[in-house]
Amino acid sequence: MSFSAKNWIQSIKLMLVAVVCAGGVSSADAQNFVPGSGKQVARVGDTFEDENWQFILNLPKASRNIDGQTRGPAGTSRNRRVLESTYRGTADVVKRVPTPPGGIEGSKGALLMQSKVTGIPGRPSNEMQQDDMIFNVKGVLGRVATSRNPSVVVRVYLPPFDEWEERNGSHFGFRAETTGMIRKEVEKKVGLFRRKTVKKWDTVNDAYWPGFFIQFNRKEVTGHEKDSATLLVRGDKNGHEIVGRQMDAGWWTLGMSFSGDGQVHYYARPGVEDLRPQDHITSQFPYSAKADYFTTFFFNIVNWDNGRTWSTKWIIDDPKMYLGR
Repeated sequence: MSFSAKNWIQSIKLMLVAVVCAGGVSSADAQNFVPGSGKQVARVGDTFEDENWQFILNLPKASRNIDGQTRGPAGTSRNRRVLESTYRGTADVVKRVPTPPGGIEGSKGALLMQSKVTGIPGRPSNEMQQDDMIFNVKGVLGRVATSRNPSVVVRVYLPPFDEWEERNGSHFGFRAETTGMIRKEVEKKVGLFRRKTVKKWDTVNDAYWPGFFIQFNRKEVTGHEKDSATLLVRGDKNGHEIVGRQMDAGWWTLGMSFSGDGQVHYYARPGVEDLRPQDHITSQFPYSAKADYFTTFFFNIVNWDNGRTWSTKWIIDDPKMYLGR
């Protein structure tokens, strides 16, 4: 091949790459972007700097996930930014507290969430259960197309390990609700008499809940010299959890971004500084699903629902949502 022909082919390749990137390529590398990119949605999330911030509990809480009971009206913050889940119910303690040391510069307030009754009120299950605290995206924006590149970021305070509920396993979740096409197995006709099983994208938009869980590893259970915590990503194409980061006590910044190709991109770093490209953990189609819409984000407070044991005290600050387009 002549030198000029090689140059011509290379030029064509470069032009094709430019055209694809300008139009929004569906590859993971091109669509992956750092949570916090774009413009903040001012009416979603909270800074908890208002000294009069208050959450109004309307107990008994919901437990529709177990017994079908919503027990309305649902609890809500006075500014309507934080809502009780009518599926699993609210945390038992939801209140503004002074920001722990090492938090965002200038922050005076953060949100504490803690639970004891995470199952059916008055009927301990003696199993691991959870409450959900939801941030009001739907009431402000409705559902948001992933083509707009939504993302969410939060700072989470991990208390010293000797202050955690004495239980091995997940203690806290930061998750989103998305809807999209699920990849399912279907039978396809091959020839006159044969059929084979193939996977294809379903056209029905189903809800699913990607996100993070923070797992406590007790030294008495693991056999290690000291307690530790692990950040888990939920999840891979089969919904299985992926080990993300080993975590020390103190502040962490977590974020998720949602691209128009339907992927979820997970980021984390210690401290409260903004997320960077190098904080990327993984990009996935959780549950073999393609996200068409982002609808909300929420936090899980998890404990052993025995009517006696309190969950770990979880503190978050500055949960925020952004739109890239």
